[in-house]
Amino acid sequence: MTDIPATEFKAKCLELMDRVAERRETYVITKRGKPVAKLVPADPPKRRRIFGCMADKMEIIGDLDKPLWTESEWKEFERQRVEQARAWEEEWRRYGTISGKKAVGQPGRRARPRRVRRGRRR
Repeated sequence: MTDIPATEFKAKCLELMDRVAERRETYVITKRGKPVAKLVPADPPKRRRIFGCMADKMEIIGDLDKPLWTESEWKEFERQRVEQARAWEEEWRRYGTISGKKAVGQPGRRARPRRVRRGRRR
């Protein structure tokens, strides 16, 4: 423990704080020779153990081995998924977009053949 006057502490505050953090030194700050404060290293933060940290935070409800969906529900989901993929593919081919959003690298629209006007020119 080192005594240091308040005026010197004021001038070297940041340097002393670095020294306390690195070397774990302790300083007693004095005013007119009487101690008024103590600069000590902070306690390192406690490391929390990861294993078991959520043990009391959750509750298991129901059977974990039972499937969430029945076989018929699963087949219906698959049918809807395939139907949606076909609809998106058709929309992509027809309009070059999916649900109205332009996509990067979309196929270019076919240009209409230019009509040639016949008759009087201006």
